[in-house]
Amino acid sequence: MTRVIKFTKMHGAGNDYIYVNTLKYPIESPEKLSVEWSAPHTGIGSDGLVLIGRSDKADFSMRIFNADGSEAKMCGNASRCIGKYLYEYGLTSQTAVTLDTLSGIKILKLHVEDGKVNTVTVDMGRPADMKEQPIEANGQKFTGTTVSMGNPHLVIFVEDIKDINLESIGPKLENHPLFPDRINVEFAQVLEHGKIRMRVWERGSGITQACGTGACATAVAAALTGKSGRKTDIIMDGGSLTIEWDEKTDHVWMTGRAVRVFDGEVIINDEL
Repeated sequence: MTRVIKFTKMHGAGNDYIYVNTLKYPIESPEKLSVEWSAPHTGIGSDGLVLIGRSDKADFSMRIFNADGSEAKMCGNASRCIGKYLYEYGLTSQTAVTLDTLSGIKILKLHVEDGKVNTVTVDMGRPADMKEQPIEANGQKFTGTTVSMGNPHLVIFVEDIKDINLESIGPKLENHPLFPDRINVEFAQVLEHGKIRMRVWERGSGITQACGTGACATAVAAALTGKSGRKTDIIMDGGSLTIEWDEKTDHVWMTGRAVRVFDGEVIINDEL
């Protein structure tokens, strides 16, 4: 059976995904479709596929699939884009929305100007599994910090981020024997107090323009190692995010823009 599915391409700081409202357009085999649709030359082109759905625990749910078809537990940039989608496409009139993810319930605070969502602040929860991690790859020795923001990250601070060949070292660290479930990798350079330049190798997607949970992990690692305070601007290839690690609640708050790129339709043939 042939079906038409409407989608919206959106990005947060250049981290771009394909968004589908599964309340109207049920999706089967999202792993397969994410691989096909994410392809830059033969598909729509994206870092993955995001499904918006129902939840009996929150206002809405989010499932996110990387470009290689693997399912991620959480994506901060995607959650901000979902907030914009829900409000501007009339699924909610609220400016505070709860979102059910595989890493728990997240709270989205929508900042609306002239009927449009300009920025979104997301309660990313408490960081976990924080420890110093010596590691070696490609004959290079690093000392990183592991931080879980619902998904695992390895943050490595360097003197000059331009000296890092991310395309070469990224997959080695992602698939290092220390991390049997693989890991997201961030290289970061402190520019000045409260401002950090970061690049990311995402587990399952490779080099991406930005990573929300990675920005949070980098800010937490910077605070833990005395390289920054509790509020930090993280500058990535695709844009900047402001991250605040609240000392009272221990929760990490992420604020940034969400951008709609375009709407489209795709025809699929459901298997009988």
